[in-house]
Amino acid sequence: MPRAKPDPTDRSITAGSDFLHLDVGAAPAGGRADWLAGRLRAAIADGRVPLGARLPASRVLADELGVSRGVVVEAYQRLTEEGHVAGRGRAGTVVVAAPAAAPLAPVTPTPPPPEALFVPSPGVEIFDALRTAPARIDLSPGVPDLAAFPRAAWLRSERVVLRHLDAAALGYGDPRGAPALRLAVAQRLARTRGIRVEADEVVVVAGVSQALGLLAQVLHDEGVHTVAVEDPGSLGVRQHLRNWRLDTPPVPVDGHGLRVDALAAAGHPAVLLTPAHQFPTGVVLHGDRRRRLRDWASDGGLVLEDDYDAEHRYDRPPVPALRAALPERVWYTGSVSKLLAPALRVGWVLAPPRQRDALVAAKRMADLGNAVLPQLVLAELMCSGDLDRHLRLLRRRHVRRRDAMIRAVARHLPGATVHGAAAGLHLTVTYPAGPPDVVLAAEALRRGVKTQPLSWHAQRPYPAGLVLGYAAIAPGEIEEGVAVLGAVLRGR
Repeated sequence: MPRAKPDPTDRSITAGSDFLHLDVGAAPAGGRADWLAGRLRAAIADGRVPLGARLPASRVLADELGVSRGVVVEAYQRLTEEGHVAGRGRAGTVVVAAPAAAPLAPVTPTPPPPEALFVPSPGVEIFDALRTAPARIDLSPGVPDLAAFPRAAWLRSERVVLRHLDAAALGYGDPRGAPALRLAVAQRLARTRGIRVEADEVVVVAGVSQALGLLAQVLHDEGVHTVAVEDPGSLGVRQHLRNWRLDTPPVPVDGHGLRVDALAAAGHPAVLLTPAHQFPTGVVLHGDRRRRLRDWASDGGLVLEDDYDAEHRYDRPPVPALRAALPERVWYTGSVSKLLAPALRVGWVLAPPRQRDALVAAKRMADLGNAVLPQLVLAELMCSGDLDRHLRLLRRRHVRRRDAMIRAVARHLPGATVHGAAAGLHLTVTYPAGPPDVVLAAEALRRGVKTQPLSWHAQRPYPAGLVLGYAAIAPGEIEEGVAVLGAVLRGR
């Protein structure tokens, strides 16, 4: 009589002296069935005995272990009652479900005390630490309304992209970025920022932070090791530049923007500035200063223009980008971090023509280019008009929240001065008397309100103040948060 051929799908587990390395000698006296059921349960849970596997026949396993068959039968019965195995007649006892893994207790690190966070000269880890610090009300600047992210429009754009995506687009692409996004960005910059640029001149990057790193590499190769920065100016930007071994001497900012006379007198080769909405003061670079800056750049200076939130404007007409007037001497960077979400990690950079090839080479060696699918979806979002519709919605919402914050400051912080209200996602508030702003911010956090001290963003002595974000928080919470700040300031 011919033998049946073995079934290649058979998942039986034959008994043997090495089955799960079971040592019956480890079983407690009178508790062998419990012990065996526990060992089998653990093996099913961790995958050593997978779902669909057939356990050894009870008689065979009992013989191998040197125990009575009743011990094995009882162990199998317990696993059956628990729903982990099932008897399948001639097919034997089969594993049908793994035990639910016990949930791991979440490890919640103890946050540092507020006074340990708000020190006069914070390190590079400060923003990560501050983001994770618990707070009832978060007035941190630089955060858009993440709850307003246009999920439905993003999904529509994603479906359009995937429906028409050629397979070749999923391979390695141009390190400068997807052509569709570079074209969409070029068209948007011409329409909203006055910059006339070809799509081939746009390099897509992982946000402004990567743009700064690539720029630093190009400057180092040219022998430039100093980039002057606005004072006050972004601590985060300063940290990024210093990480790339660039010195960042301060140039003062006043009510008309960067002091170009001080920049020229210092002889710095390059300067980074935020001319459309200076961070953190909100000042717009005055027309006369722009003309002086163009003269300074024409004499050999290099301008790094961070256009971080220029589209968020409410009470004034748009201010053209510096790049529009001086393309030969201006690096221009922008992103969707303040428009959609920082998590997208999509931005763009325009380099002066003579440095464009070096920028592309640095980008190629950094990562071979950004992920393509998000670029294509963003391009569709721009071209469909959904991004502009989203921006209009945000502007209306931001105006309400900004006005709520201005009213709250007037009510709870009498004597304080509000700066930069015409645009952006934050207000800067200075106060004439009271504790240092790091002390004020620390005590506010202790009471559940998170913000940033203005002194963090200044390298030279500057009036005490706070930088208060309003874009991501409802008017009622804005009122409550500013009330807490007022109580702290009054010593209550």
